[in-house]
Amino acid sequence: MTSHTEFPELSCYLLPGHTQTPADAIDEARAAEALGLGRVWLSERFDVKDAGVICSAALVSTERIRVATAATNLHTRHLMVLATMCASLHYISGGRFELGLARGVAIRNQLMGLESVSNAQIVEGLELLKTLWSGGSVLDHRGEMGHFPYLSMGKWLQAEIPLHFVGFGPASLRFAGAHFDGVHLHTFITPEGLSRARALVREGAERAGRDPDAVKLHAVLATACNPSREDYLRKIVARMATYMQAPGYAELLVKLNDWDPAVLERFRASEVVQSVPGGIDSVATLEQLEQISELIPEDWLHAAVGTPEACAAQWRRELANGADSVVIHGSAPSEFEPVLAAYRASGARESATDS
Repeated sequence: MTSHTEFPELSCYLLPGHTQTPADAIDEARAAEALGLGRVWLSERFDVKDAGVICSAALVSTERIRVATAATNLHTRHLMVLATMCASLHYISGGRFELGLARGVAIRNQLMGLESVSNAQIVEGLELLKTLWSGGSVLDHRGEMGHFPYLSMGKWLQAEIPLHFVGFGPASLRFAGAHFDGVHLHTFITPEGLSRARALVREGAERAGRDPDAVKLHAVLATACNPSREDYLRKIVARMATYMQAPGYAELLVKLNDWDPAVLERFRASEVVQSVPGGIDSVATLEQLEQISELIPEDWLHAAVGTPEACAAQWRRELANGADSVVIHGSAPSEFEPVLAAYRASGARESATDS
């Protein structure tokens, strides 16, 4: 194990996708730290991926790596409960926890009986969290987040917790630039899309009178080192296809990347896509995935694929194209370790900044 964080610009997910073995997060966090990564991210699910529990397990089993949510939500816990969870994770780890928030999936909000979260609620919620984390009190508050007669966590608290917004729509990127410390993007954003995202975040920060360079951009890059055909279909094609299934979701990706919307329409109308009874990445057969792969343009599958050297070069290009960090997606530490070795051998981030 290294004695420092060798690659602060690189990170990966804990428990990517569905899991029935949440304890795996402990070994995954330790492995990421041993490889020198700067951060791991947890995408919360309402089964066995509770953000507080999994982040706590990752933090207490490591010493240096930062642990962030990507994402949880502002409204699935009472604000005082969310503030307490985050402060507890901050102090139990010596300040290594970071909070990533998203608006939440509309259909899930409806099924849980929750209203959608507005920008005004998010802005107010952030200010209330910061007040509580800095030892302040909230007295007879009536606002977008509701009525809070009295909230206080103790005057002794001084918890500065980095805040990230998880999203990629144009309005969301401007909003994130105005109010957050960082933006966690999405898989399959092209170099042109990344440039647009950077410009939108900068625009939002400048309008708010903030330093745009202080808002960090975390680019998510699917990585498949020397994949078999099946691995490629399941890790790259199936992932994109599932995004393209989601109404309203893929449209944002198409808009940011300036892709042809007609491609998405033909994809959804195709017989093979309509024949899949659920999420493509969960239930599609290999035969179906082969057919689906022919419906997705190759340049839509922006990812790091191939030899360790080719994947490392793609990581470097992502940084050179404007990302402050690369979030490795779709591969466990044991799978991307050869890429990391190639990245190290090629000069790591220095190669990106010099290119």
